[in-house]
Amino acid sequence: MSKHIHILGICGTFMGSLAILARQLGYRVTGSDANVYPPMSTQLQEQGIELMQGYLPEHLQPAPDWVVIGNALSRGNPAVEYVLDRGLPYVSGPQWLADHVLQGKWVLAVSGTHGKTTTTSMLAWILEHAGMRPGFLIGGVPQNFGVSARIGDTDFFVVEADEYDSAFFDKRSKFVHYRPRTLVMNNLEFDHADIFADLAAIQNQFHHLLRTVPSNGQVTYPAAEGALQQVVERGCWTPTQTTGVGGQWQVRLNSADGSDFVVLFEGQEQGRVQWELTGEHNVANALAAIAAARHVGVLPAQAIEALARFQSVKRRMELLADNQGVRLYDDFAHHPTAIASTLEGLRHRVGNEQIIAVIEPRSNSMKLGAHREGLAPSTAAADQVIWFAADTLGWDLAAAVADAPVPTQVLGCVDAIIEAVQRLKKPGTHVVLMSNGGFAGLPQKLKQLLEA
Repeated sequence: MSKHIHILGICGTFMGSLAILARQLGYRVTGSDANVYPPMSTQLQEQGIELMQGYLPEHLQPAPDWVVIGNALSRGNPAVEYVLDRGLPYVSGPQWLADHVLQGKWVLAVSGTHGKTTTTSMLAWILEHAGMRPGFLIGGVPQNFGVSARIGDTDFFVVEADEYDSAFFDKRSKFVHYRPRTLVMNNLEFDHADIFADLAAIQNQFHHLLRTVPSNGQVTYPAAEGALQQVVERGCWTPTQTTGVGGQWQVRLNSADGSDFVVLFEGQEQGRVQWELTGEHNVANALAAIAAARHVGVLPAQAIEALARFQSVKRRMELLADNQGVRLYDDFAHHPTAIASTLEGLRHRVGNEQIIAVIEPRSNSMKLGAHREGLAPSTAAADQVIWFAADTLGWDLAAAVADAPVPTQVLGCVDAIIEAVQRLKKPGTHVVLMSNGGFAGLPQKLKQLLEA
């Protein structure tokens, strides 16, 4: 009889992907979450995984072989207390992944503050295009695959390596469990203010990660990224390759929006990328993916050919509607750097057409006000900005964006946002919704209105 694992917090992107992998390995998988909702719930039910609403002790009767506990759960949660009181075997998600999926694999891990999901998706797709049939676990749904995780047919496994903590009983970053042989460190800024005191605390975790990469591995990072350079200078026992300004891997842009560029390695042209994506951040993501793929034997020319067919990730400037000259995009950007880069990329592509940015500060760092001074300047490439100030935001958003460089409104409900967008829109308008959550159903409501 197949072993039974129960996952607490199963609808999160990481835990949901873990459930899919466990199912593919032949486990019986059940799970519970405070909120069971699409798209993750749909993806899981299609895989034959039984979902339960809430954290009730009876979900754990009869006792499963293992309880995998997500990092959103803490002491005091009724299911957690039941597991501890009954002495049920439990483990964190990253630890389970390391023990049951990654053991014996050539792990390619992508870490960094921004661009992890997109770069991991690019790298998995490059390997797939080269015929390497990798396994992967990605914190989003890459449109080339249509699923966020799979076991794969070979020893290669591509994983999005998150610096967030593992569980209430393991405060190390998730990525220290993964033991990559090929490591990408995309960039490093202060984030996750709910668990890290400062940038130095995050750098400590990145150095723990660096210590786990073997001497026959490869570490790739941008040469101009000072915070990562400091991490490497603390001690690195692995060959490195650098990207971007001053790096071994560089680009020559053929278009300002980043949709056409030439890749160079140590001054030698490797090929030209022409693709659908925009923004300097995606050019940097591509360079990192090409460098990492070369470490497992994919020639840059093959990687470049794959990127021409790369279809990005759901909720990464995903076009939701295009009607009567108005285009609606859904984007995950929630940190000032990501907001700025995404809007600048769009500005280069659309010229003087109107851009309306609608932004929900929703991440834990945002709720704590960690990035508030960077918010107003991050929207300079838009024509109009609408901020959603939810009741749960514990600081004065209006005051934080009062000196914004472009016309700005702060609104407290979704209906008011819809009215404002309807009033501002005209043919040749691009509306970008930016949130790392569901945005109170706004994407679906606006999509229906624009398509009506």
